Amino acid sequence: MRVLLRVLAPLVSLAVAALGVLLVVEVVAAWTSPGSGAGLLVPWRDWRTTGETVLWTAPPVLWIAIVAVVAGVVLLAVGLLARRHDIALTSPSPGLTVATAPRVLARLVGSRVRALDPVTAASVTASGRSVVVRARGRGEPDGLRDGARTAAAGVLDALPLARRPRVTVRATPEQPGTSKGVH
Repeated sequence: MRVLLRVLAPLVSLAVAALGVLLVVEVVAAWTSPGSGAGLLVPWRDWRTTGETVLWTAPPVLWIAIVAVVAGVVLLAVGLLARRHDIALTSPSPGLTVATAPRVLARLVGSRVRALDPVTAASVTASGRSVVVRARGRGEPDGLRDGARTAAAGVLDALPLARRPRVTVRATPEQPGTSKGVH
């Protein structure tokens, strides 16, 4: 969502700036020739006549209103969902807020899990609510899962997390011939 917000923000800003420039051009044109009232770039007189004759219940007006409401809801949803999802840590003193990014937590857990002897590969996804570890290695999946869970729990215990995330570990055995190490 943040990528979408980073794309939408300049586009909406450019549209608002273009409307502002258009308004300035039209105002200057109206000041220089006050009697015409037709508008330089926008046919204001035609729009006014159309606005006076079209009813609010006409289908084009209703469709324009529906499109405007849907666009507003989409922009509102993108804005609300694009917030940072930092993980809160316990504050060392009152009035001080400490947080870390989920990526940092995932790197810490991942490096600890990858350091285990039977683990050949691991990927970690972290959020404020959960840490998901996908480990691949030699040996039984149950032993691999238990070792990875213990390593992940050790990292979480060492950090001063305000709320401890749930740990989920998925372990799969290494398939013969898929190791990327030296043979």
